Amino acid sequence: MSERRFDPTSGTWVTFADHRQDRTFLPAAAECPLCPSLPGGAATEVPRPSFEIAVFDNRFPALAPTAAVADEDDGLYRRGAGRGRCEVVVYTDQHDGTLATLGRDRVRLLVDVWADRYDVLSGEPGVQYVMPFENKGAVVGVTLDHPHGQVYAYPDVPPRIASRLTAARAHHDRTGRCVHCDVVASEAETSTRVVLRTDDVVAFVPYATRFPYEVQVVPVAHLRRLTDASLAVRDQLADVLHRLMAGYDRLFDRPLPYVLAVQQRPTGPGDWDDISHLHIEITPPHRTAEKLKYLAGSELAAGAFITDVLPEAAAAMLRGVVA
Repeated sequence: MSERRFDPTSGTWVTFADHRQDRTFLPAAAECPLCPSLPGGAATEVPRPSFEIAVFDNRFPALAPTAAVADEDDGLYRRGAGRGRCEVVVYTDQHDGTLATLGRDRVRLLVDVWADRYDVLSGEPGVQYVMPFENKGAVVGVTLDHPHGQVYAYPDVPPRIASRLTAARAHHDRTGRCVHCDVVASEAETSTRVVLRTDDVVAFVPYATRFPYEVQVVPVAHLRRLTDASLAVRDQLADVLHRLMAGYDRLFDRPLPYVLAVQQRPTGPGDWDDISHLHIEITPPHRTAEKLKYLAGSELAAGAFITDVLPEAAAAMLRGVVA
């Protein structure tokens, strides 16, 4: 069952999916459901003996097109079905590996897969926002070790995205320009927070970053979604992502956990084109090799982030480990 309940005190929806309590949790490699189905072996989620990248519906989805909870509204509390789509994207048929070790060509193929899933899922009934993402590492809640990501197709624009779009709208109303375009131009000019750059893509630590080693990878041109990106821009996105991931692993001499999210134009109706700018966020939870940046009192209770490393210092450290 998947249902959504509206919180009247915050104006946001929360999804409840209690069937996910029983999802597969850190199985042994021999029992991995994301490995290929080999002759004579147990069947897995991928019914092929080999593959490059596989995409399929999540067996334990937080959102599902068949969710059937009846709508209710008593004037204060509202609830309804958690409709949407949740897909799994398996990066390789090898059980071990990361975006850093799988190679630039595999990252390039993944960029095309992200674009394809956005294009397909944006046409699903009721879908308002499509977000490809990856959770890497046990500290961010990964339950399967096999290299993979996910794609969620939401029935509305999620709260953090909606808040950023509101800020982008205010900036555009005030200046007539896209806030991400202005940020990219400023970061490219000052360079103090830039980690990597190509002709068409800039990767930088945000000026007001939430996590010490957070990086945004942003096309210079005003592209609203990956489907707008030329082959050359996709090539550069893949190159920057691959180099950045390899650098992250060198930062503390170990594979670095992170959350990666591809943010694009909302798919539902609305005047989004002038304020939506494709960008990829990579958020590692570490603040040192041994210490995590926890979301504690100020962050969870107040929504006010306190960060331990200045963005300029973090960018300098990352430049030192990115080839």
